[in-house]
Amino acid sequence: MKIKLLLVFCMSLLVVACGDDRPAQLKSNIQRADYLVENLGQNLDTNAIRNTSILREYAKLLAQEKPDLKPLLGQLSRDASRDGPMYQGLQNRLKTVKEQPQVLGDIEAQLYETENLIAAADAILFNDALSDPINVIADMSEGKLARVNAISKQRSLQANGAEDNGAGSQLVGNPGYGSWQSNSSGGSFWQWYGMYAMFSALSPRRVQYDRWSSRRDYSYYNDYGRNRYTSPQQAKSQDNLAKKTNKQFANKGGFKSPYAKSKTGASRMSSSSQQAQKSAPFSGKSSFSRTKSSSSFRNSKSTSSRGISRGK
Repeated sequence: MKIKLLLVFCMSLLVVACGDDRPAQLKSNIQRADYLVENLGQNLDTNAIRNTSILREYAKLLAQEKPDLKPLLGQLSRDASRDGPMYQGLQNRLKTVKEQPQVLGDIEAQLYETENLIAAADAILFNDALSDPINVIADMSEGKLARVNAISKQRSLQANGAEDNGAGSQLVGNPGYGSWQSNSSGGSFWQWYGMYAMFSALSPRRVQYDRWSSRRDYSYYNDYGRNRYTSPQQAKSQDNLAKKTNKQFANKGGFKSPYAKSKTGASRMSSSSQQAQKSAPFSGKSSFSRTKSSSSFRNSKSTSSRGISRGK
């Protein structure tokens, strides 16, 4: 009898030891992401992130020289605040994981999303991501304002064999600024949101998805930040579009995903961004499931200067 009781006790301990501790980890991740996203918002409020000041200043300087672009420049400068699409995107994703986690999928997918949010709320990573709207303004200044963390436009286009899609090129493909829409022939083209539609008048042509995919130039979002600054739903949409286009071109020489190969163009990128680039894109598998402990991401209340590069 004693032996049986001992066996039952040992089995009970084994069940406890092998229990699923992912729900507890998910709760902890949500609390941490909640704190870090709010902390990032406070950093934006106090201009503690270096590139926010550069973005505002660039917008102000170019608006003085080209007043007709003031509405567009004002919209771009919103990314230096809580009102911009970058920060708003993080808040919306956090709300989803807190209030409607089931739309993300199983608990592994939920854990993966919380880890991405924790990383994206890193002030250094967010600072790097601001290089895209900054460099859009720099290019619109026709070289009078320096690019940040990127080589010159001419060198980048040449190095990547890319096509110049005009003003706003760095933001094409980023769901915070527009979306891919279908045309009458079954192809897809880039449609800007709201005030960003002014880019259409400044670009040589409408950006077609299949052409852009094979000829796109470097941008921070497409080559470093996509894993962290894209919601699972947006990632699924991007993946579906690539699959659809691949089928359309199956008998026309094939099709390569725009993200099949990273483009040349970054300079002096932070270690946080380099780590993000190496992560498996949209795997849906959390680091917790692989290591039994969640990934650790560094967060800072301020960022050290990464410098401005003219890319000469």
